[in-house]
Amino acid sequence: MKQLHKQASVNYRRDEEMPGNQYSPKTLKHPRSLPRSINYLFREQRLLFVLVGVLIGSTFFILQPTLSRLGPSEARTAVTSSLSGSSSVVQSSNRGSSGIFQRRSVSGRVPADLGRRRLRIVVTGGAGFVGSHLVDKLIARGDEVIVIDNFFTGRKDNLVHLFGNPRFELIRHDVVEPILLEVDQIYHLACPASPVHYKYNPVKTIKTNVMGTLNMLGLAKRVGARFLLTSTSEVYGDPLEHPQKETYWGNVNPIGERSCYDEGKRTAETLTMDYHRGAGVEVRIARIFNTYGPRMCLDDGRVVSNFVAQAIRKQPMTVYGDGKQTRSPFNLGNPGEFTMLELAEVVKTVIDPSASIEFRPNTADDPHKRKPDIGRAKELLNWEPKISLKDGLPLMVSDFRNRILNEDEGKGL
Repeated sequence: MKQLHKQASVNYRRDEEMPGNQYSPKTLKHPRSLPRSINYLFREQRLLFVLVGVLIGSTFFILQPTLSRLGPSEARTAVTSSLSGSSSVVQSSNRGSSGIFQRRSVSGRVPADLGRRRLRIVVTGGAGFVGSHLVDKLIARGDEVIVIDNFFTGRKDNLVHLFGNPRFELIRHDVVEPILLEVDQIYHLACPASPVHYKYNPVKTIKTNVMGTLNMLGLAKRVGARFLLTSTSEVYGDPLEHPQKETYWGNVNPIGERSCYDEGKRTAETLTMDYHRGAGVEVRIARIFNTYGPRMCLDDGRVVSNFVAQAIRKQPMTVYGDGKQTRSPFNLGNPGEFTMLELAEVVKTVIDPSASIEFRPNTADDPHKRKPDIGRAKELLNWEPKISLKDGLPLMVSDFRNRILNEDEGKGL
């Protein structure tokens, strides 16, 4: 009896679900759906708005190819009377296999009457001497800057004046490890740059040059950022060409005490150009010669900082070898050449005329001559050094004197 009752109940429910007893979802389909759609378009002038949208889109695609062929001034004029425009934009300076940076113009659409866009820039090694001055420049022109530094040689004091600025961020991080950021440009400066520091841990130095550069190039590729590598005059080694042009391949000892830095930077340049040729990353390479100025490390072993710190501390100025090696002690490079003895005499004049000079045996693989050929910098970048050693040195002396007298840093490594 129970089974018969269950069977009857099932049959009853099935009968309820039959189309004859209850409407099915198919009955929702209205035979007049097409006329209703047409009526919807004509109601409240909706068809007019659709036609206007099609007209605007067609006008854009017809005019855009024409405007892209116009020059900057013509396109700007056309923008005022049309829906889109384009202007000539300097987008890339590509360095060929010969080491030359060249500028090329690329046309692209630019919104009308739009000012310079604020860039988001990462600076590795931004707490160092060159990096901190670069950060100041970028902040001053209105960009947002993220500094990455592990403080091996960089100092927080170089950036403390930017703390609290809403456009500045500081991350303690080692570039040997990957990092994910969304940026427009990458300035890759991270690496110990003085003999005292890069000889202290040579394996770490070459890892920074290779792994650090790989990580930053990978980031540039991932987010489409422009990439700048700060290389060094050390890629020329002990040069057999004087002055050195960008096309000179150098004379480097691959197994010497300085090779961790020299060959590390040469490898970094190789990786940079491989990412450019193979992955289309937009790159720049700047080979910086001897530098000097405020915020340098007091005891980093570089010639100018050595002489200044020793003279202030009333110590003999140490000259290695016969003192006839030449350098160009300016940012990026200056063709004004000095021997070490001539430089020591200038430091004596500025700081202490009674300072003495002490000769010591020369260090391994120390270049005998170093002088940049800046012809391409003048031609392509319209750049050349404007501050003479006599004018620039007092700024560095004042900074060093304050830090030495206040004992902000140690007396040496």
